[in-house]
Amino acid sequence: MSCSLLPFCHFQDLEAARDFLCPHLRQGGAAAARESVDKSPNWEDDGWGAWDEAETQEPEEEEESTCKTQTSYWLQDCVLSLSPANDLMVIAREQKAVFLVPKWKYSDKGKEEMQYAVGWSGSLNVEEGECVSSALCIPLASQKRSSTGRPDWTCIVVGFTSGYVRFYTETGVLLLAQLLNEDPVLQLKCRTYEVPRHPGVTEQNEELSILYPAAVVTIDGFSLFQSLRACRNQVARAAASGNENIQPPPLAYKKWGLQDVDTIVDHASVGIMTLSPFDQMKTASNIGGYNAAVKNSPPTMSQYITVGSNPFTGFFYALEGSTQPLLSHVALAVASKLTSAFFNAASGWLGWKSKHEEEAVQKQKPKVEPATPLAVRFGLPDSRRHGESICLSPCNMLAAVTDDFGRVLLLDVTRGLAIRMWKGYRDAQIGWIQTVEDLHEREAEKMDFSPFGSTRSPSRVAQFLVIYAPRRGILEVWSTQQGPRVGAFNVGKHCRLLYPGYKIMGLNNMTSQGWQSQTYQICLVDPVSGSIKTVHVPFHLALSDKKSERAKDMHLVKKLSALLKAKTSNLDMVEDEAKELILDIKYPATKKQALESILASERVPLSALSNITQTLMDTLKNQEFVCVDEGLLQFCANKLKLLHLYESVSKLNSLSMQQSTPLSDNDLAKLLRLDEKEFARLQALLENYKQENTQTTVRFADDKDGILPVKMFLEYLECEKDMILVKKLDEGEYVALVAIDESWDSQSVSPWWQQMRTACIQSENNGAALLSAHVGHSVTAQITDSMAEKKFSQTVVGADTDSWEALSLDTEYWKLLLKQLEDCLILQILLHSKVRTRTTRVSSLQAEPLCRLSVKKLLEGGKGGIADSVAKWIFKQDFSPMILKLAQRKKETESTEELVEIDRNVSLEKQGAETGMETILELLHLAYQQFPCSLELDILHTHCCWEYVVQWNKDPEEARFLIRSIDHLRCIVNAHIQHGIALMMWNTFIVKRLSAATYLMDKVGKAPKDRLCRRDVGMGDTAMTSFLGSCSDLLQTLMEADVSSDEMQAPVLDTEDAWVSAEGPISIVELALEQKHIHYPLVEHQSVLCTILYGIMRFSLKSVKPLALFDSKGKNAFFKDLTSIQLLPSGDLDPNMLSLRQQFLMKTVSAVVQVQYSAQKTRGLSEEAPLPAKKDKDWPALALDLAQHLQLSEDVIRRHYVCELYNYGMDHLGEEAILQVHDKEVLASQLLVLTGQRLAFALLHTQTKEGMELLARLPPTLCTWLKAMDPHDLQNVDVPIATTAKLVNKVIEYLPENHGQYSLALNLIEAVEAISS
Repeated sequence: MSCSLLPFCHFQDLEAARDFLCPHLRQGGAAAARESVDKSPNWEDDGWGAWDEAETQEPEEEEESTCKTQTSYWLQDCVLSLSPANDLMVIAREQKAVFLVPKWKYSDKGKEEMQYAVGWSGSLNVEEGECVSSALCIPLASQKRSSTGRPDWTCIVVGFTSGYVRFYTETGVLLLAQLLNEDPVLQLKCRTYEVPRHPGVTEQNEELSILYPAAVVTIDGFSLFQSLRACRNQVARAAASGNENIQPPPLAYKKWGLQDVDTIVDHASVGIMTLSPFDQMKTASNIGGYNAAVKNSPPTMSQYITVGSNPFTGFFYALEGSTQPLLSHVALAVASKLTSAFFNAASGWLGWKSKHEEEAVQKQKPKVEPATPLAVRFGLPDSRRHGESICLSPCNMLAAVTDDFGRVLLLDVTRGLAIRMWKGYRDAQIGWIQTVEDLHEREAEKMDFSPFGSTRSPSRVAQFLVIYAPRRGILEVWSTQQGPRVGAFNVGKHCRLLYPGYKIMGLNNMTSQGWQSQTYQICLVDPVSGSIKTVHVPFHLALSDKKSERAKDMHLVKKLSALLKAKTSNLDMVEDEAKELILDIKYPATKKQALESILASERVPLSALSNITQTLMDTLKNQEFVCVDEGLLQFCANKLKLLHLYESVSKLNSLSMQQSTPLSDNDLAKLLRLDEKEFARLQALLENYKQENTQTTVRFADDKDGILPVKMFLEYLECEKDMILVKKLDEGEYVALVAIDESWDSQSVSPWWQQMRTACIQSENNGAALLSAHVGHSVTAQITDSMAEKKFSQTVVGADTDSWEALSLDTEYWKLLLKQLEDCLILQILLHSKVRTRTTRVSSLQAEPLCRLSVKKLLEGGKGGIADSVAKWIFKQDFSPMILKLAQRKKETESTEELVEIDRNVSLEKQGAETGMETILELLHLAYQQFPCSLELDILHTHCCWEYVVQWNKDPEEARFLIRSIDHLRCIVNAHIQHGIALMMWNTFIVKRLSAATYLMDKVGKAPKDRLCRRDVGMGDTAMTSFLGSCSDLLQTLMEADVSSDEMQAPVLDTEDAWVSAEGPISIVELALEQKHIHYPLVEHQSVLCTILYGIMRFSLKSVKPLALFDSKGKNAFFKDLTSIQLLPSGDLDPNMLSLRQQFLMKTVSAVVQVQYSAQKTRGLSEEAPLPAKKDKDWPALALDLAQHLQLSEDVIRRHYVCELYNYGMDHLGEEAILQVHDKEVLASQLLVLTGQRLAFALLHTQTKEGMELLARLPPTLCTWLKAMDPHDLQNVDVPIATTAKLVNKVIEYLPENHGQYSLALNLIEAVEAISS
């Protein structure tokens, strides 16, 4: 039994606290959007920085190593305090603080453990520029009779650089604030009540001491306790009544001005002490000289020790009664009004104020009372040495001091001497451990059993000094005063050692003995592993006597360990020596440790283990009953039972191994009680699972043909009463053992089988778990048959009914588990299948491996857990939604053309080394059959849609994720689900980014550049363009689903019988069905804005402010809840706004035609229509829809579109677009001008001889008109004259004869014909 470092608590999310306290160390601002969005119903706040007090700062590449160091050492810069009752932790830095509270939760290994979670976080500063400099968590004792001596609540005391000391509750509510000195608070320390160990020891009072640079303030513990209780009650009443005016009661305190010291860094309040007569005379002589008078009674003094410089360590003594306690300024304002209050210096001061006086006092700054001078009596004068910290021992006799030379000094507090020094501990952190001797632990062999009992001496107490050296990353435990080092641990360089030095406040001599509080003495906080550890030091390590029985026992244990490790062939000699050694050990706990080491040895044979255990057990039984340790006796009996069981199982295994002929498939099927079809299905499943889960494993040559060693047998099993339990089950390790006890009550479920089923449920090795379950089911059925035969053979009538029910209950549990394991295995095979190694770019989010499944995980995942697992796999493989539809069809209906189409759409290669597309479809089809409800196509599309949008939110640059999410959304058939999930996507992920994009584009008045997009929206300009298009598609789908939902019923969600017991978070589909119906006009209004934004980004339009196209009602309605009814624009609009809208649409149409022309020019097509961009919208139709919603004439837009097509020389598209124009007369006039520009370019700007001659023959009116034309307005002048001739014919066709320009058009026909000829 040596020193041990035991973890007793872990942090649930320490990184969140670090990011809040140290924003400059935050990693990846986008990482704040975690997968918790699919678990929390309040999605709107997720992913948008719950800790976003400051902006994220990205470190430079050359500073990566520095940032890593800062990230590791961040806890060293924080103020840290842990309550000794282990019920609250405070981490503070500058103005911010995080309160952590413990919660019992299950760890990753399934064990219940205590984890610290964030209970409150925020800023504590009230004055401008003040920072937290010190903090304490003080548990206050309960005043209830039922919980006497137990902690009721914990008060957080915080000192600030402004001099204020403030007191808070666990939820961050301010109880009390006191300005006791205007200098910064350097240190807060507390002393609580301790029962005196000896009658002559002075009883110490409770107090809170506050250190300032030149003063120390002490607050009486009783006064503080009563004031904090009163404040807490007032806060509770104020919260109940709604009155926020809290009346803080004043505090009584003593303030000492420490003189004759240069600097003070830390202090220790030793408490009240009384000098012996000799020390009294010595002190009087030193102070007053030879003729000094000595009082008859020694004075009572309070001792304070400070560390700093000049002197390095100072000793101060304040005489009790030399000064009266001060009352804070708040109480002095109303002291005259208190007529019936009696104040006592020992019990503290308590006073109250009226509301009017409270308001007056708050306006003025509190008065700071002057300090009573207190000169240093003596010290350790070392001018070069500067003290850094001091830590008082629990017995108040010793103190440890650290300095800037890397030394740790041990002080004798009473004598004022340095009695020991340790070197090489720079920046050391120190603490103390007090260990009490357990008188009942030692085996009482020589007790005097007299009628009057035996008198025992009181328990001895040992003090151990704990030193943590962060630069060396080592934690050491030293025995004081002059003892050796008794323990050392490598713990890392980033930890913090916490030693409060106090317990629960508010106890006294009576209440402190009623209940043993579970307080810790010292702990080590490790931010790297996220754990909190405490040090356990056995008392015997303080014993240095060579004749100590404990030391002798430890020597025998070491000798036994050496014997077990020695290489010798004479095992009989080892057995005999081990017996002698274990019998010579005196302490029962050490005997148990020795027996455990023998049983854990791999070299000792089974017979020797049984003999040693039996010998020890017989020896214990032969002793006197009072002297026998019951725990050790029971331990021996349990281990002996397990050894006998191992011997029996080994004999059974040896008999079965003698059969050399392997079992056939039929024999195995009969053994597992399966028919041929079921057995063949099981074989096929396990074969597929084996292929998909082939892993390289390490195999050892000395497995002894699979025989389980005794050591592992004893590690995995334990015996409790009449039951054998499996106590250790790690991943991938299983022990197959069937223990049948016929005496078990057959009317209840067997705990052994229940434990085995639990192990199978928790297992992530689904193949092994399924086989184990089949074996368990088979054996259970065999037991059922044998017990049924016995029941029927008896003549008692009616005694078999209950037995049949109980046995069938166990059998039904097995059948249910087999179905669950088979489902889980099929799902696991699917999730581990891959199509191929991709050559295209793969996102880092898609490269992350999927976690392995277990029945427990699926049950805890809720009703949507199965579909969610498949959706994650589909995201990793990036399959098209078409594959999900195709896999639903039966294999016979699949055609080669469909597979080829799927392969082309998903860009898959032909079947290679890994699973081909056909196998994927087969596995998906099998999963559909196995989960007809959970993997119904609409449910699967819903989960895929959500998974893609969640992953897109983590990395918005991956625009294809959002596109694929909306593809899955469109594949949902049921409009109710489609409506709900679209609305959830909008509220959770879309609306905030869209709002940011809108205001950015409105601010810059054009399509913003990449840098601005990344700064305001969190994505580049290309990704933002795609994002706006997806927003438009999402709103369009939402409107269509809202209309369709009126024509169909909401789906009825069902679950497979085997998974009805699944409990967990509510599924996405259920949440979608709970969504309210949208307000259709509001969504339509929002959709118009999305289309406008998409057009601006898609075509890089300039001088466009999107919000300027709407009036105040329209602007206010944007980004509101789509289910609410908002005031939308109605009636006639301002002509100026209509003009702006028309200009925008014409710009958009011109940009659309320009893009079409550029695409046509790039492809080299002249007469054929240009191919549209992949998944691009039909922008001419969109422009017409926008015109309708923006209350513009659609025909104006159509005419502008036709004119632009002819302007760019795409006459073939213009001829098609003309058919949709209503007012063709106006269009003809516009096209006439365009024709004139073409002819003017051909005749006037080419400057050819033929052109000049032709121009001379034209009518003067036509020549004048052509010269007035400006061909520079044409975007494409290289248009054949024959094409222009068709255009002139179109103009003649649409112009009426009585039109003013009809004659001009006729002249143009003649001119074109002349040019053509």
